Amino acid sequence: MKKLPALLLILSCATLIACGKGQEINGHNTSTAYRSVKALKNRLSPDKRIEFEVSFWTIRDVKKDNKEFLDAVDGKTPEEIIVIGKEIYQERKAAGFKAYEQYSSWEEMIAKFGKERVDQDNRKGKSKEAQDKANDVLYKL
Repeated sequence: MKKLPALLLILSCATLIACGKGQEINGHNTSTAYRSVKALKNRLSPDKRIEFEVSFWTIRDVKKDNKEFLDAVDGKTPEEIIVIGKEIYQERKAAGFKAYEQYSSWEEMIAKFGKERVDQDNRKGKSKEAQDKANDVLYKL
């Protein structure tokens, strides 16, 4: 009987430790990374969601090698991914990256993608299935 409280305490601690990484990308492999990104973006506000998605796919575009990409995103929070995305944008903009010529700033690019998302939502109706598909937009970077 005295072992039961100790066992419950150990299980509670293990559960809390396991749940501590719920706000980070699991970069064990590409499948788990994409799955964790999908779960994370659904917890973000619409503005942050677009910025997070663009940042994540910008990192993916720069780091073609799976191992290098997974090392870059593993354990990162959405805020850290956004910071990395902004840094890559600045580097590419300074290097004359053609796709970024039309934007004067990161904020302008995110605003344009946000407007595109709203336009897609308006065209597709408001069903749950249509909204889920609209959230899987791939941006041309």
